[in-house]
Amino acid sequence: MGRFRGRRVLITGGTSGMGLAGARRIAAEGGEVIVTGLDEGRLAATRGMLPAGSPVLRNDAADPAAAEALAQAVRAAGTLGGLWLNAGHAALGLPEEIDADAFDRMMAANVRGPMLQLARLSPLLEPGASVVLTSSSSTYEGAAMTALYAATKGAIVAMARSWATALAPRGIRVNVLVPGPIETNFRHFLPDAARDAFERSVVGQVPLGRVGTAEEAAAVALFLLSPDSSYVTGSQYAVDGGLLRR
Repeated sequence: MGRFRGRRVLITGGTSGMGLAGARRIAAEGGEVIVTGLDEGRLAATRGMLPAGSPVLRNDAADPAAAEALAQAVRAAGTLGGLWLNAGHAALGLPEEIDADAFDRMMAANVRGPMLQLARLSPLLEPGASVVLTSSSSTYEGAAMTALYAATKGAIVAMARSWATALAPRGIRVNVLVPGPIETNFRHFLPDAARDAFERSVVGQVPLGRVGTAEEAAAVALFLLSPDSSYVTGSQYAVDGGLLRR
């Protein structure tokens, strides 16, 4: 397949999980990919997985200056036919455990980060480009431990709806990926026992009865990034095994 031949796609948070799976598939389908990440080990490993010369950049979405630095790096390569704002930060906690530092840290990475990234990268989006944002089924689950994280991912949905309207005159589409329980490193901040218990509680509600793979989630993101979804904008696509049934 060559859906991405001649297209350059930027994926933030592209050195692991869904983002990395998507980057590898875009490259396999003839596209040029730029990815960002934070962990030096994953950055180095990703450079070995993508075609030689693929930009693999250290960029922290939570840093207010990072969006302009990212735009400068992209500008050096050219324009973008696709943008997947996938980077994010997660932490769980009861409502009583949230403090100002935790709030600011998660809002900076999950809300301010993509907001500033789109603001700086918008001039580099080609006519007819596609933008995908990663939200989460946590937005709709109402789980006791995810209030702050779910709030940030709900903000992603609201942002995307407005961007879909704002960018439509340029033929640019904006859609949201809503992953459910996907096997990535995203919950590895939890101790093993807590992570296993959390995942069992969620998977127990999934009609398909299993966790999804990073490749399955990336496949839907790539559909939205590709010309195959040319008449889709302002939409949410759940990849959750039927968890939300939406």
